[in-house]
Amino acid sequence: MSNPVRIAMWSGPRNISTAMMRSWGNRSDTFVCDEPLYAHYLQKTGLDHPGRDEVIADQETDWRKVVQWLCGPVPEGKDIFYQKHMAHHLLPDIDRHWLADLTHGFLIRDPVEMLTSLIKRLPNPTLEDTGLPQQVEILRFVQANTGQTPPIVDAREILEDTKGMLTKLCASVGVAFTDAMLSWPPGLRSTDGIWARHWYDAVEKSTGFQAYKPKNEAVPAEMTDLLAACTEHYQELYEQRLRS
Repeated sequence: MSNPVRIAMWSGPRNISTAMMRSWGNRSDTFVCDEPLYAHYLQKTGLDHPGRDEVIADQETDWRKVVQWLCGPVPEGKDIFYQKHMAHHLLPDIDRHWLADLTHGFLIRDPVEMLTSLIKRLPNPTLEDTGLPQQVEILRFVQANTGQTPPIVDAREILEDTKGMLTKLCASVGVAFTDAMLSWPPGLRSTDGIWARHWYDAVEKSTGFQAYKPKNEAVPAEMTDLLAACTEHYQELYEQRLRS
């Protein structure tokens, strides 16, 4: 393809980002990559995530080389390069100019559901750990440089109307929807990050998007301020989302 589509999908943790990567990866015209800036993030921050040393040893840690790859020829000669990103991996030391060369999308989730899930893996998260301020920053950058709002999709709405929302998402990034995105074979993939065995147990067994199930857990009282800050960022994104 003379003008391949490079889709950078920016998410936060405890979302359906890996299922979304499975969905795009099941297309015959698409190559996917899994959190390509993770090793740089771990090396720079010094955070002790599960499999930290494995990730740093396995993945490129120089963000400049990662960016060159993300903006270069699409692997396997595919027409679409779907890039699963965690927004908080875009650290302040990373130059932003290359973002102009990509087609962007955003995957968001209700902060209450996200936080009650996140604290089970990360007991004392900061606002930056949620990826929400970074998503807003990237959104504003894209809007300022293109004059357009990239697609923003809410996880609940994807699960409630999968085909309808994926059709709208595909149209918004300039590609045709295919039913291949609705289901996939179980198991891990060669394109999964080396951390898959620590995090992807549910996705490994999945064969499609799961139906939405409401959560009734409350965010702990000591995280009231964090929830308020998350909600403010989420609302800015949510109000501009693709609608069913």
